[in-house]
Amino acid sequence: MARIRPVEVAEAGWFVRLVYWFTKRKLGLVVMPVKIKAHHSRLLRAYGEMETGQAAAHSVDAALKVLAEIKAATMIGCPF
Repeated sequence: MARIRPVEVAEAGWFVRLVYWFTKRKLGLVVMPVKIKAHHSRLLRAYGEMETGQAAAHSVDAALKVLAEIKAATMIGCPF
């Protein structure tokens, strides 16, 4: 459970709603880290740019990226 209350759709501005829509479209749900970062729009934007940049990087094979994500998530107990 997060210590910071997540931003819900009803209280979100247009930018946050747009990010929520894209996140739900890509992942099937809006994950908690996005809802927490939605308190600060510049942080949310930077987080999105970081994720986009990591996805676009081709210096490492895509299969190796997925394996690294799974290993890191397993080590910290994250379901994603």
